[in-house]
Amino acid sequence: MSESHQQPALTRCPGCAEPPASGDLFCGACGYDLSAVPARPDDRPTLAITVPPAAPPAPAAAPAVAPTAPHAPDAPAPPVAAVQWPAASETDSSDVPVPVHRATDLPGTDSGGKPLPATPGAHHDDPPTTPPVRHDDRAVLAEPATVVPPDASGDFALAAPDPRTAEPAPTPAAGTKVCVACRSGRVDPDGYCENCGHAQPRERDHMEQELGSVAAVSDRGLRHHRNEDSFAVSSTALPDGSPAVVAIVCDGVSSASRPDEASAAAASAANEALLESLPRGTHPQQAMHEAIVAASEAVNALAQDPPGSAEHEAHRHQNAPACTLVGAIMAGGLLVVGWVGDSRVYWVPDDRTGPPARLTEDDSWAAQMVAAGLMNEAEAYADERAHAITGWLGADSYELEPHTASFKPDRPGLVVVCTDGLWNYAESAEEMAAAVPPEAHRRPLHGAQVLVGHALDGGGHDNVTVALLPFAVEPQGAGSACTTV
Repeated sequence: MSESHQQPALTRCPGCAEPPASGDLFCGACGYDLSAVPARPDDRPTLAITVPPAAPPAPAAAPAVAPTAPHAPDAPAPPVAAVQWPAASETDSSDVPVPVHRATDLPGTDSGGKPLPATPGAHHDDPPTTPPVRHDDRAVLAEPATVVPPDASGDFALAAPDPRTAEPAPTPAAGTKVCVACRSGRVDPDGYCENCGHAQPRERDHMEQELGSVAAVSDRGLRHHRNEDSFAVSSTALPDGSPAVVAIVCDGVSSASRPDEASAAAASAANEALLESLPRGTHPQQAMHEAIVAASEAVNALAQDPPGSAEHEAHRHQNAPACTLVGAIMAGGLLVVGWVGDSRVYWVPDDRTGPPARLTEDDSWAAQMVAAGLMNEAEAYADERAHAITGWLGADSYELEPHTASFKPDRPGLVVVCTDGLWNYAESAEEMAAAVPPEAHRRPLHGAQVLVGHALDGGGHDNVTVALLPFAVEPQGAGSACTTV
């Protein structure tokens, strides 16, 4: 059984301050419900909050409030002195109005004249603590900062070094790759800057190489997330000491796995095979055939399963790494080309009055339709199946059929070796010749850069790779620009 507590007698009505009659449940003057007045706890005295007199005028200074000691309800609160903030002068030495400061910018004192503690409840002898700073009306603890006194001009100096007077960053050690964004951080093995975290462009996103009179440029393009093309340019000497110049261009098949690895392996293997066979006196056309076979074997090796994965043998050839290949050799007055797939070689004479020519035939659905007489070229290449290739290097290719051809140009010209990322924007020989800058035979690297730019300006839907080989011969009169040997 609970105990009933009696309502204490009230001396004044809380509503109108009139003294109620003893035992009244309602005020006779205003009708206030006297039974609803809560009892005053005896063990929790009231803490009165008083507002001290206004402080002397100071910029951005707010009146301070301080709790008084517990006292009786009817006793007057003892006066409390306000925190005294030093007043700032209205102007500085240059007669310019001083800036408005926050109260926290100026040292305050308590009612006893002592400096205010850094945090409530801290002692004056305690070391100062870091004050909070306010962001979006939420107080957060600031990182410790070095307080820098004002300089002679009255402005506060920067805590961080002024970039205009900072010492230059030390030169990175030789062989250290630096960030392309901040130019100071070292790039980690994953391709990110250790200083600013910026992802670095891949090395293969844009590649350029110039070797004597041959040059090549490869670019990722504007739509692909990586560059799946690759190239190799080189030069060597035939047994009689005459020069031989080589250009190999490979295009990874995007629908296959690891196409970037396939194109790199094929270009490297074909180039190495040519540099080995040509100095031995192998005919350039035979050397090109052998180089394509070597490239095919290198790509096939990428599909081999690692030890212990025999359970995947049945699926080893599915979606195997694959690529196309096209190459050109200039040696002994001959121009030899070889290819598998739909990358191409064009001939552009230096004298633009002569006709240009395409020297390769695509291994593609469209080319087969035209060769079979089922469609004309315009109809075939307008079909959505036009660029489906019928020949490639890879473990899942049906049968390797390297194509090679030899030509003996009768006039100087430029050999353009490229992937479909370029010729999609200059398909016919005439269109390609129009895209080649006139001085490309003297500046092949610049010419290759211009051609890559032509593809990017056209939309850059694919990776773009082109190699240019100037072919220098003395003019021998009118006739075809290239004669097949």
